[in-house]
Amino acid sequence: MSNTFEENMKSFQVDGFVHIKGVLSSDEVTQYESALEKALEAQEEKWGDNAYYNDTGMVHNPMIYDDLFLEFLGNPMMNDYLEAALDPHCILYAFTTSSMPPSASNFSNRIHVDSPRVINGFPTNLGFLVALSDFTEENGATYYLPNSHETSEAPSAEEFFANAKRPLLKAGDGVMFNARTWHSGGENKTNAYRHALTINVCRSFMRQRFDYPRMLGEEMLEKLDERRLKFLGYRVRTPENLEQYYVPPEQRLYYPGQG
Repeated sequence: MSNTFEENMKSFQVDGFVHIKGVLSSDEVTQYESALEKALEAQEEKWGDNAYYNDTGMVHNPMIYDDLFLEFLGNPMMNDYLEAALDPHCILYAFTTSSMPPSASNFSNRIHVDSPRVINGFPTNLGFLVALSDFTEENGATYYLPNSHETSEAPSAEEFFANAKRPLLKAGDGVMFNARTWHSGGENKTNAYRHALTINVCRSFMRQRFDYPRMLGEEMLEKLDERRLKFLGYRVRTPENLEQYYVPPEQRLYYPGQG
């Protein structure tokens, strides 16, 4: 039985992470997994395994390979949780995939946080992972250290692994976590890939890792709904010159009321 939205939010506030069931349907999981595998092949063909950048098994910005991933960014359950936990005006900081290779691990297996900023009571970034494979102890389910999101001191490996929890996700389940929560990927001891989608969101006044409006282009203004346009940062762009500034309000790049 799934917890209610309110119960999940309470758990998140205490622990710094929460297991959310049923973010994607089984049909959606199949579609995204197939699209991810093709994107992984395309990225490796163009950029290699990116071991120098510790990017092995990761696809940055999978929506450049398949529009299906633009649909993912509009997932209503995910957006409802992110807006409630961070800010109604939060925007995408980074979108990557996370694939743990068979009989291996990768850069995620270090004990780490996803944001360098410690502002107690004011999170600046959240992470959201959606499993496309069942996450098990055997294939490297992620460890999260409860109530570690407001400390700047890295836990020792002994302390971390003695107290960390490992949500065992079914494909389609998600984990929302404060980006200051200490966590670590496990080791995949199976002969199959373990796939997931991961995003990081930030507050609307912060700079994104990639300039998504420029990357995806003006055609998205006609293609995407308002929620996804806002999420991708199209409503908080800065004008390049006075000609872009002195325009009617409906033509401005930075909309009012964006936080």
